[in-house]
Amino acid sequence: MTGRALILAAAGGSAALLIAALGSQYIGGLAPCELCIWQRWPHLAAVVAGALALSWAGPVPAALGATSALVASGLGIHHTGVERGWWAGPDACGSPGDISALTPEELLSQILAAPVVRCDEVAWAFLGLSMASWNAILSLGLAGLWVAAILRPR
Repeated sequence: MTGRALILAAAGGSAALLIAALGSQYIGGLAPCELCIWQRWPHLAAVVAGALALSWAGPVPAALGATSALVASGLGIHHTGVERGWWAGPDACGSPGDISALTPEELLSQILAAPVVRCDEVAWAFLGLSMASWNAILSLGLAGLWVAAILRPR
């Protein structure tokens, strides 16, 4: 496979993951949590890096694509850990924590400001892995394609 084909595959893979995420949201009705949204941005950056890599010579755009894919994988791993209770997610993603010291007004305000979608609950899974886990795995593979593109001539 040429470097150009690897770039197309890597950027196309990120585009496909974005389309799948948006499809699951707008067609499948799965509202994204905050961490789900965070995972989309590196894929968008990878698609842009792919366009740059196809039009500019040199390894820098492909290195940006690889970095973006690695960031997406890292965010997927982080989100998986939040889902599995290995560590806490952002405050907007999970349970309110200790509410015993709150006044009724503070508690009501916190309830009304709480997100509708929690990051620490799995909304969809396939073969025992959540979308965040699949994103981590597939993004790592895309990073490998980007690295291969850097090492191969166009």
